[in-house]
Amino acid sequence: MKVLIAAEENAWGGMIQQFRQTLPDVEFIASAGHAAESLAGYDALIPGMAQIGDKLLQTADRLKLIQQAGAGLESVDINSAKALGIQVANVPSDCSGNADSVAELGIWMMIGLARRARELPDMIATRQLGLPVGLGLSGKTVGLVGMGGIGKALAKRLSPFGVRLMGVKRTADAAFAKAHQLDWLGNMAQLPVLLSEADFVVLSLPDNRETQNIIDETALARMKAGSFLINLGRGGLIEKAALLGALEAGHLAGAGLDVFWQEPPDPQERLFALNVIATPHVGGVTDNSLAGNVQGVCENLRRLRDGETILNRWA
Repeated sequence: MKVLIAAEENAWGGMIQQFRQTLPDVEFIASAGHAAESLAGYDALIPGMAQIGDKLLQTADRLKLIQQAGAGLESVDINSAKALGIQVANVPSDCSGNADSVAELGIWMMIGLARRARELPDMIATRQLGLPVGLGLSGKTVGLVGMGGIGKALAKRLSPFGVRLMGVKRTADAAFAKAHQLDWLGNMAQLPVLLSEADFVVLSLPDNRETQNIIDETALARMKAGSFLINLGRGGLIEKAALLGALEAGHLAGAGLDVFWQEPPDPQERLFALNVIATPHVGGVTDNSLAGNVQGVCENLRRLRDGETILNRWA
């Protein structure tokens, strides 16, 4: 069996090498560029962040499975794959350790922003003690935009901090709110309520037609003056120019970004000169998450090889 990986050989923290160790009888070809040209000759594809549209899918002559190494399938034309009889599957974040790892990064960003981490090196350099004065999380309101695996993992970890937890999801219900210790839960149409009350807004949504630029100039204006925005989902959730304007004007006190409009981002990006904690899309890059993703991917590849039912199918 031959599997194309749409990534460079050293991508994803050594995950590709672990695929080979787990399934030594499977041939894995890592080639970010080749994935944009042809899928001919491959039984399975691991797409990563590559755009897998209908035109590319038409080049497949024996492809049976598109297996994402993680949860995100926004870049895959699932309907076209289904029409061609190609199965599409992922590794859900809440069963791989990915959601836990991303949530931990989000809380690290929250604390870093609250304690004014960007200013700390200057305080050390100028021998100033007891500065800057930071914010404690206790008593603050955290708004979770998206209550999938990452949102639920955030809620579980944030509750002991003594914060007020708000959330929005497609359908709000009292039982879900109680199960995840949310003080308030609304649907997506009620996002303005969350934005107006939260001291920290944390995004963990996929990027699609419904969520593209969901945080635009209007949404940012609704946020509390001096609040913080953290994006753990996809870069396209935020309108870039609007975020830059809100930070430069001081309406937003700061932002945490693990995802960007262009990846990798330009290191000279104007945003990086502002109060922004930026990480290079490493939310799910931990030993726990990598192990869970390797297990999930390799289990489905084994099932494909042995003619068994594929798990976590989207098509």
